[in-house]
Amino acid sequence: MLSRSYCIISKKPMNISNNPGIDSNDLAKRGESLIRQSTNRYLTTVKIAFRAKQRRFDDFDGLLDESTIKPVQRSIIELSDEQDQPDLLPG
Repeated sequence: MLSRSYCIISKKPMNISNNPGIDSNDLAKRGESLIRQSTNRYLTTVKIAFRAKQRRFDDFDGLLDESTIKPVQRSIIELSDEQDQPDLLPG
């Protein structure tokens, strides 16, 4: 007899951080939107990780004031804003 494992996805909001300024549902929707609209999920994930790494070093150097938001969360928000509103980008 084969054993099957099931993945259950909860519709309840997850506690991503103790920061009251971040809505976990909004963050999840932004992340899903990034993945859904991408042509390559792997490259999108790498882009999020690379941006988070940059933000982490910016926080470490003291360049950013928003150190309460985790770098991965900030990178998801920034990339989804760039995707949804490309006219706001400089240049």
